[in-house]
Amino acid sequence: MSLSGRIRIPGLVDLHVHFREPGFEYKETILSGSTAAMRAGYSDVFTMPNLLPAPDSLDHLNVQTAIIARDSHIGVHPYASITLGQKGEGELVNIEALSSRVAGFSDDGRGIQDEQLMRQAMQRIAAAGSIIVEHCEVNTLLRGGYIHEGTYAHTHNHRGICSESEWREVERNIRLSEETGCRLHVCHISTKESVQLIREAKARGVRVTAETAPHYLLLNDGMLQEDGRWKMNPPIRSVADQMALLAGIQDGTIDVISTDHAPHSAEEKSKGLEHSAFGIVGIETAFPLLYTYLVKTGLLTMERLVEVMSTRAREIMGLPMDESWATFDLDANYTIDPGQFVSKGHSTPFAGWEVWGKCVKNEYKGRVVYEAE
Repeated sequence: MSLSGRIRIPGLVDLHVHFREPGFEYKETILSGSTAAMRAGYSDVFTMPNLLPAPDSLDHLNVQTAIIARDSHIGVHPYASITLGQKGEGELVNIEALSSRVAGFSDDGRGIQDEQLMRQAMQRIAAAGSIIVEHCEVNTLLRGGYIHEGTYAHTHNHRGICSESEWREVERNIRLSEETGCRLHVCHISTKESVQLIREAKARGVRVTAETAPHYLLLNDGMLQEDGRWKMNPPIRSVADQMALLAGIQDGTIDVISTDHAPHSAEEKSKGLEHSAFGIVGIETAFPLLYTYLVKTGLLTMERLVEVMSTRAREIMGLPMDESWATFDLDANYTIDPGQFVSKGHSTPFAGWEVWGKCVKNEYKGRVVYEAE
C-alpha cells in the first residue's frame, strides 16, 4: 500500500462508542455521534448500553433503534445490557429475546462482580450464539482511585487505580469463557498483565478477542496533566504497559483498536483529575493519530492498521468486507483542534497534536455518504 497520496480502505469499524441517546442527549446524540464517525471514515460503530432507558428489553431497545433508523447514515449497532438497568448485578436481561436484535451484550462501565451471575450470563449468551463484550474491573480494588497508581499519582498526591483491578477480572472472565464456551471480547485493556493473559488464553484456544484504544498506545502516566481531559477509565498507565500494548497490537494478541469514544459536557470535564467525569472523545482523531505516530514511524504497517481498525472487527462481528469504503488523504497535515469536532464532546488529551491523514470520502454500502469539499 502507498504511504502517500490517497488510499481507499475498507470502512473503519469501532466496537466501542458511547452515543448517549436516549437519555443523555446533552453529551451526544445518534445524529452528532454518527455524523462525526461518518466524516472520520467509519462505516460501522457499536454503541454501549449506558443509556436511559438502558437497552435491557425489547421495548427499551426499540427506543434506541428508532432513533438510529431516523438519524444515522452509517451502521450503528447497539449492544444490549447484560443485567436489568445495566447495574452489573441483580437480574439478567432476557438474553434469548434480545440476541437476534443486538450485536452482543455488555454492562460497559460496570464489571460484573458476582462470578455465578457472570457464569450464568455466559452460558445463556453462548447458547444464543452471541458474544459478551465486557468491561473488566474489580470494584474492591478501586479504593477511590481515578488515575493510574503510578509515579504521577504518588508525586502529585492523587489516589491511584491499581492494574490488578483490571487484570484480575480479565483473568476470571477468560476462565469462565473457557468453561462455558462463550465468545468473550475484552474491552479497552490497559495493562501489561491483561495482554499476557489474553496471549496465553489464545494459545490455549479460548474464544477471546480484545481491544485497546489509541490513548493507551500513545500516552503514559508520565505525560499526565492536571486537567479532566486526561481522565478516563481505565486510566492511562505506565510506559511498561504502553509498550506491552503496542507489542500486543504488533503480534496479534490484541485484535482491534476501538476508541471508547465517551463525550461529556464541558462542565463535566472542567473539574480536574479528581472530580471530572471519566471519558474522552476519540472517534475523530483515531485514524490520523495512529497513522501519524505508529505507521509513519514504522511501528505498524498500513496493512496492520487496516486490520486493527477495520477488517478484524468485521470478522468478529460478521460484517461484510466489501460493501463500505473510506478514502483518506495521507498528505493532509493539520493540528488537532477540538473546536472543529462534529461530536458534542471536545475533551481530548490530543489537542494541539500535529497529524497526517484525513478522510475525504466515505462510501457506506455502495452509497457515498460523505465527501469532503
